[in-house]
Amino acid sequence: MSLAFLRLRNRTLRLALRNPPFLAGMAILIFVILVALAAPWLYPGDPLDMVGMPTLWPGEDPAYPFGTDSLGRDLAAGLAHGARVSLLTGISATVIGLSIGTAIGAIAGYFGGWVDNVLVRVTELFQTVPTFLLVVVLVSIREPTALTIALSIGAASWPTVARLVRAQFRSLRGADFVAAALVSGATSTRIILRHILPSAAPQIVVTTSVMVANAILTEAALSFLNLGDPNLVSWGSIIGDGRQLLRTAWYLTALPGTAIALTVMSINLAGDGLNDILNPRSGN
Repeated sequence: MSLAFLRLRNRTLRLALRNPPFLAGMAILIFVILVALAAPWLYPGDPLDMVGMPTLWPGEDPAYPFGTDSLGRDLAAGLAHGARVSLLTGISATVIGLSIGTAIGAIAGYFGGWVDNVLVRVTELFQTVPTFLLVVVLVSIREPTALTIALSIGAASWPTVARLVRAQFRSLRGADFVAAALVSGATSTRIILRHILPSAAPQIVVTTSVMVANAILTEAALSFLNLGDPNLVSWGSIIGDGRQLLRTAWYLTALPGTAIALTVMSINLAGDGLNDILNPRSGN
């Protein structure tokens, strides 16, 4: 390991340990991820199966610590398996949106000229349509499966990262290291991928956390409106199923709602912490 790498690693660890919100966010997020990964072992059955009496309150039956819903389905199993669906959809949609947005923003920002003008107009065209409305339209076109939902959210969320990446590339394409790469005969593809993109990575990483949180909220909203995958249980679908019993069994919406709120909050805290850690102007 080089001395520069060791210094960077030590600085990163030092800043992370000095950031309690970041540590709290990462702790909650890691716990949610572990629950999602362990769901098939904790609750090996189908979470949509009816296993007990309907609307058992949390703590009423030790076999179902979080109670059951109106159809007698184990709410704890639904929450655990729902974490898998929500996280997987959020991460998949973010990867899709991030890939599209980064590619378009990098090309527009690096080449400029008519290429930039055309791609900016395309980006603005997508931004004129409300993101959630576009997602609803895309999901409605085909059967609402988990893949369709992830693709739809990703296809609707790329303009934000495209504008960010474009701004970063426009500010970096005139840097000395880019000029040196051009003089050495490096191709445009190599300059984009090996020189400029790594320098813009910290801003992209921070934006990624926001995209994951928004994707989870969007998936929950779709499931709440019965536009989610009917063969899978998610936090949004649990809330949607329990809204008719909000007065008599409010826990059916409160528990998955709390899970969504904690997960989104943890992602935002982690993102803010990464912004502080990766910011070169942070204290040493």
